[in-house]
This record gives sequence, C-alpha cells and structure tokens, in this order.
Amino acid sequence: MENNKAVLEQANAAITKGDYEGFLAFCTDDTQWNFVGDQTLRGKEAVRQYMAKTYLEPPQFMVENLIAEGDFVTALGKISLPDKDGQTTEYNYCDVWQFRDGKMAGLQAFVIKS
Repeated sequence: MENNKAVLEQANAAITKGDYEGFLAFCTDDTQWNFVGDQTLRGKEAVRQYMAKTYLEPPQFMVENLIAEGDFVTALGKISLPDKDGQTTEYNYCDVWQFRDGKMAGLQAFVIKS
C-alpha cells in the first residue's frame, strides 16, 4: 500500500513538471480512466492524447489527503487547469486509483468545478 502511494506521488511529481511520458511510465498499457459523468479513456495512448489536449500547461494541484487500502489509493484535493485562452479554472477532485503490479491500472475520477 505504501509503495502504491509512493508510485502515485512520483507520477504526480512528473505531471506537474510537464513530464507526461514520465507519468505514463507509471501506468499499465491497458489503463482505463473513467471521468465519472463525462468520458472514459481506454489504454495508455488514449490517456496520452487526452493529456496533449487538456494539459496545455502542466496542471497545478494540491493533494489534501492520500488514502491507501489494498490495491487502491484515493487522492482528494484541488487542481488548477489553464485553458487555451490562459484562463485558469479551479476544480475539487477525488481520484480513486487502482493498482496492478505496482502500476496505475484504473482511475475513477470525480471532478467538480469550484
């Protein structure tokens, strides 16, 4: 469990530096991301395309709680995303990550505009 938390922290550090490939190295090839009420991304390539489109600049986020249990790590916090016009939007989020063999295999993401 603690190892899964450490993996997520390393992956998050990569993403805030704009190292999206470094982040993707922590994901399984068949990773599946479900943005609840919005869309589901299936596979690492779909996530790569999503990041290229959504993260015009690296997102800034603050993790308020990181809770690990079994193969799951839940992150609660806030994220700021700049859009193509330079406007920053703030969100509250809860990410529930499922791990398999030390990699991020699934995500249930609950994201609400602040």
